[in-house]
Amino acid sequence: MTEAIVMDGVHKRYGEKRALDGLDLVVGGGTVHGVLGPNGAGKTTAVRIMSTLLRHDAGRVAVAGLDVRERAGEVRRRIGLLGQHAAVDEQLGGRQNLEMFGRLYHLGARRAGSRADELLERFGLADTGRKAVRQYSGGMRRRLDLAASLITDPDVLFLDEPTTGLDPRGRAEVWEAVRSLVGGGTTVLLTTQYLDEADQLADRISLIDGGRAVAEGTPDELKARVGGDRIDVVLRDASRLVEAAALLGGADLTLDHDRRLIGAPAPDRMAALTRTVRALEEAGIEAEDITVRRPTLDEAFLSLTGQPAGEQRTEKAEVAA
Repeated sequence: MTEAIVMDGVHKRYGEKRALDGLDLVVGGGTVHGVLGPNGAGKTTAVRIMSTLLRHDAGRVAVAGLDVRERAGEVRRRIGLLGQHAAVDEQLGGRQNLEMFGRLYHLGARRAGSRADELLERFGLADTGRKAVRQYSGGMRRRLDLAASLITDPDVLFLDEPTTGLDPRGRAEVWEAVRSLVGGGTTVLLTTQYLDEADQLADRISLIDGGRAVAEGTPDELKARVGGDRIDVVLRDASRLVEAAALLGGADLTLDHDRRLIGAPAPDRMAALTRTVRALEEAGIEAEDITVRRPTLDEAFLSLTGQPAGEQRTEKAEVAA
């Protein structure tokens, strides 16, 4: 597989702060590669370096086979970038926005117009191309943003938290558009705070923390590093959460008070389910739901970075043996 992006030992400092500390990253061509990490891990800094918006202090960075420091102009002609905030003009229509971006990229009036029509059709916006963007839904605006980032038909597309603030329908629309791009051969590097998004879209994922890559693999490979199956128990009465956790026993228990949930390893699956049901019944503790499941990407993230993703409150259970 051709390497579309290579970062080799990349360093970047802001004064005394070390944003990247020897980051290594390899992205195969025609794939979606997710980059995940806690806030401040260096994700956006890495994207800005790869997209030539920021110069790194040390190390090597190549995008589409081109060194980003020595051949920045050529790199810019081969990439697209969708940042965290909308770049389109809300007062203009969708088609006018795309034509404007085309002219900024020196496509010429005729080519800019035809490219705008192609992209509006591709992203399901042809019927709304003359409507002012302020009248678009969140998902439509983000699809138009995505279309604008593709005005030059780039080889590599950087998506920096592309669905932040969108409702589930808007996120699904962007996901569909990204899958379509990769099906056409575009390489996508995706940073996101939504781990289900990376799980759905990414062929491979790099977890970075403290400016370094701490793990890399497919979503399933990263989940496997957490361990085996787990059992989740949701109680009817949150006040009995710690008591129920003590009954389950063992190491690596987690409690989520807001959701009245206990999580525990279940290496023997059905036997663990039977033991749990019997123990709760004997103690007179009512369960609302009991599920045996595979580890999630959230759990892999927590295990490998030491920090939970998003704002979910999950804590290690401290119960008597």
